Amino acid sequence: MKVYFDNAATTPLHPDVIKDISQQMAINFGNPSSSHQFGRHAKNLVESARKSIAKNLKCAPNEIIFTAGGSEADNLILRNAVENLGVKRIISSTVEHHAVLHMIDALKADYDTEVCNVNLTENGAVDLTYLESLLKDTTQKTLVSLMYINNEIANLLPLKTVADLCKTYDAYFHSDTVQAIAHYDINLEDIPVDFIAASAHKFHGPKGVGFAFMRKKYGIKPLLIGGEQEHGARAGTENTHSIAGMALAFDLAIKDLEKDQAYVSHLKKYFVEKLKEIIPDVQFNGLSADLKKSSYVTLSVRFSKEIPMLLFKLDLKGIAASGGSACQSGSSKGSHVLQAILSSAEAQKSSVRFSFSKFNTLAEVDYTILILKTLLN
Repeated sequence: MKVYFDNAATTPLHPDVIKDISQQMAINFGNPSSSHQFGRHAKNLVESARKSIAKNLKCAPNEIIFTAGGSEADNLILRNAVENLGVKRIISSTVEHHAVLHMIDALKADYDTEVCNVNLTENGAVDLTYLESLLKDTTQKTLVSLMYINNEIANLLPLKTVADLCKTYDAYFHSDTVQAIAHYDINLEDIPVDFIAASAHKFHGPKGVGFAFMRKKYGIKPLLIGGEQEHGARAGTENTHSIAGMALAFDLAIKDLEKDQAYVSHLKKYFVEKLKEIIPDVQFNGLSADLKKSSYVTLSVRFSKEIPMLLFKLDLKGIAASGGSACQSGSSKGSHVLQAILSSAEAQKSSVRFSFSKFNTLAEVDYTILILKTLLN
């Protein structure tokens, strides 16, 4: 049996999305910037996708900027905040995605931007009291950048609470929502977040395409220059068929959201129960075993010791998952997230991130549990 439990890394394309992209590549090959009918048809496809995504998020279409993915969207947002909006201070955390952390480092180096990190609880959750103290303690223009769902330990940020807090203290709020878009209902009319980032391949859409949301009251300067595409926000011919595929994937996810949430949550709960049965001393990183405080998609499991080449052994049995420590990931640095929330001894133990989708089955969970039982004995 082959089991794909690495959906937090990327998801398989939805069959309907594959079909739609193939059709659009064949019939809608025009350049959206061309004035002839081929270009107009392509432009219409792009703008229809923009309207569809905006409708799902309850925002204006001109607040959606298509990018090559979540990392570009995060980079575009953060650099614009400093270069265009005059942000002098960024509040973030040590467990953000590297697309955020590395850009913040670059902004600090280039513009001497002040950087403050929030305190985290022992489970990696943001200390909201400390966040408020940081917001109170400045007269500088400030941006808060905190991810909605942590990509490694699945912790859920109380998005509206943080957005309201930022609004109270007149700070901008950016959230990397790559792990949340199309998995949770995000109402941008109700949640006063200023900027979010998304990537299609996290919700059964194509790779190499995503979007940034920016409130229209804030101007934007492009990272990529050389053309006036995306209303001047991003140069380069639009990835027409992938944009259409992303919009369709989003629509399909929203259509079945409650059903898919219930189904995948059941898979995760069942997996947790079975793990506890076969490994009584198993631990879970962050809040990932708490279905109310973590994403229903992801589970970060920590075993009681280091198990050499565990991911490789799982792969040999047909099971795809991700590592969470240096010895599992093949990186000499290991997981910066686990290092931030665990003691050095605990961080060296074998951690595996299993992440699920609506295309997974209980039979796959049973098979994985059986293999783990064999490998751990």
